[in-house]
Amino acid sequence: MQEKNVLLIGGGNMGSALLRGIIQSGLAPARKITVIDILTDRLEELRTLHGVEVDVTPGPHVAVADVIILAVKPQILPKVAADIRDSVRPIQLVVSIMAGVESTRIRDLLGKNNPVIRVMPNIAATVDAAASAIAGCHPATEEHYQVAETLFGAVGEVVRVEEKLLDAVTGLSGSGPAYVYTVIEALCDGGVHMGLPRDVAMKLAAQTVLGAAKLVQESGDHPAVLRDRVTTPGGTTAAALRELEDRGLRAALLSAVAAATARSSELNRKSAESNGS
Repeated sequence: MQEKNVLLIGGGNMGSALLRGIIQSGLAPARKITVIDILTDRLEELRTLHGVEVDVTPGPHVAVADVIILAVKPQILPKVAADIRDSVRPIQLVVSIMAGVESTRIRDLLGKNNPVIRVMPNIAATVDAAASAIAGCHPATEEHYQVAETLFGAVGEVVRVEEKLLDAVTGLSGSGPAYVYTVIEALCDGGVHMGLPRDVAMKLAAQTVLGAAKLVQESGDHPAVLRDRVTTPGGTTAAALRELEDRGLRAALLSAVAAATARSSELNRKSAESNGS
C-alpha cells in the first residue's frame, strides 16, 4: 500500500474514518492520498488534520490513482461515474462503501471492466472498531481482495462473504450497533431502577458489553461456553437468564436481524430499479 496512490471520493463520516485509519496505521502516507468532496469546509478540515491533497472535482486525480474509494451516497453514483468514467483505467481497483449498489453495477457504469470490491462497514469505523464485510466481482483477484482487507483492517475486523449475503451483513453488523445501544440503555436503566447513579450505571453497562465482546473475540470460545462459566446453578445469573428467556430477548434479536435483512433487500431492489439496473 505504501506506494499506491489513493483517491477517496467522499469525505463524510465513513470516508473520513477510513482516511484516519489509513494514515494512523501507516498504510499510505498523506502525500499519496487525495480526497474529493463538494463541501469545501470539510475538505479544508481534512487537509488540516491529515495533510492530504483535496479537491472539489476528481479531474486529473483519477488517472494517477491506483485505488479509487467511492464513499458517496448511492443516489449520486451516476453523476460520480460520469465525472470519472473518461479518466478511469481498467487496472485501477475500485472500492465502494455505497449501500445497495452491486459491484457489477459500478463496474458497468464505469465501462472499463475494473475490478470492484464492495464493502459493508458499520459506524464503529469511527473508533477503529468496525465490523466490515467485503465482496467483489470479476475481474477482481486475490490481490485486490487483500488490498481491500488491508484498507478496512485499519478501522476494525474484516470478513469475506458472497455478495448476495451483504443484506444479511447489513441486518447483523450494519444495523447491529443500534441493537447493542438499546441493550446498553436497558442495562443502565435497570441499574438506575435498582438504585445506582445514572453515570455509574452507564459506565458499568458499557464496559460490561465491551468486556464480554472482547472475551468472545480473544478466547475463541462459543458464547454459550462463556455464559456457563459465569452462571452458578441457582445463582443470580441463572435467575436473570431465566427472565431473559421468558421475556423473549433471544427471539427478539433473531427477529431484528431478519427484519433488517429483509428491509435491506427491499431497499436495494428499489435502488436498482430507480437506477435502471
